[in-house]
Amino acid sequence: MRAFVVRARAAPVDSQQFLAGIGQSAHTEILAHTLMNTLFVAQSHRDDVVVYLVLESTSDFSRTICFRSSELGHIGGFHEQNLTNKIAKALTVSKGMDKEQLRDVEAGITVRTVSFEKLVQELAEEYQLYMLEKKGTPVRDIEFAANPCFLLTDHIPMPKKSFNSLKRLGTQHINLGPKMLFASQCVVLIHNELDMRL
Repeated sequence: MRAFVVRARAAPVDSQQFLAGIGQSAHTEILAHTLMNTLFVAQSHRDDVVVYLVLESTSDFSRTICFRSSELGHIGGFHEQNLTNKIAKALTVSKGMDKEQLRDVEAGITVRTVSFEKLVQELAEEYQLYMLEKKGTPVRDIEFAANPCFLLTDHIPMPKKSFNSLKRLGTQHINLGPKMLFASQCVVLIHNELDMRL
């Protein structure tokens, strides 16, 4: 199983604000692009992927929306608007949740009020964590674990205070190349690298 965590520090957890953030400074469209490239292949979707979107612009609790490809029903269309609507629906379902609660949204989609830090602590028990970093080991030199989990961010870099806690969890730093890429581009390269090794 492959897991991807996208930390969206600027993305609001209010569904209307989330939708209004498309093309604005919050760049919420990045989440739809990344979701599309993580879950889907031509005329199908991958069946071995879990994606966690962690939205952090909130006055109460972060919202972590989980998409499990093997459990997804009919998504309704392979386009950005449909995927942003799925995220917005999960945010609507999450209204009024207390800390670390979980709710089902629809087949293969859940929402939970859990922080990025707590989420990766839990994932580290099952997955080997990998974080993209300019000074990391080149991806082609990495021998990936059977259950890899890749940590990405939106347009706001990972805060420095997170690095130490991730290091304690055994996170390995990997480098995809000399150019800074969008998260949606990174997941394509990661998938390709892993696919080539099958």
